[in-house]
Amino acid sequence: MDQEKVGRIIRTFRKDKGMTQLELSELLGVTDRAVSKWERGLGCPDVSFLPKLSEIFSIDIRSILEGEMEENAMRSGNMKKTKFYVCPICGNVILAEGNANVVCCGRRLEEKEEKKSSDSQELKTERTDSTELYVSSDHCMTKEDYISFICYATSDSILLRKLYPEWGISFNFPWLGHGKILWYSEKEGLKYRLI
Repeated sequence: MDQEKVGRIIRTFRKDKGMTQLELSELLGVTDRAVSKWERGLGCPDVSFLPKLSEIFSIDIRSILEGEMEENAMRSGNMKKTKFYVCPICGNVILAEGNANVVCCGRRLEEKEEKKSSDSQELKTERTDSTELYVSSDHCMTKEDYISFICYATSDSILLRKLYPEWGISFNFPWLGHGKILWYSEKEGLKYRLI
């Protein structure tokens, strides 16, 4: 751990929040001299302060320890290239247009790799008219194996439908144009098909 880098990130985020060293020290229950010492790279906060610093600054503990935030490059938006992260504990679905450090339920999540579906019957899509896309599946949808979400992505839009065990799959998305349909299950992972 580089004390100077850790100090710089604490100082940067403290100033971004418009806080004085004294205000931060009062939130942490330390002296303002301790905060000053950290910011000058002459010491580091005890590990017991990291969760509170993470909460105050809305950054992850890893970024504090490494003393740097990873900046994402601007991407020319194509929503079909969205990255998906799924929490194995609570089932949260998190989307990102670029690289992201995603943490949920105390775990760092890895981007789900998309696999092209070879079975066109696994998830059926059909344009019912010029305004709707009908989506259905005969998937068993048990608690042990179910499709947790279905996403319809075009170059400029994303629609996501969250699903739950023991629910049937039969619904309409508004027709947005050609793009891709993605679906996710714990057993099969993230699959997609172009439409």
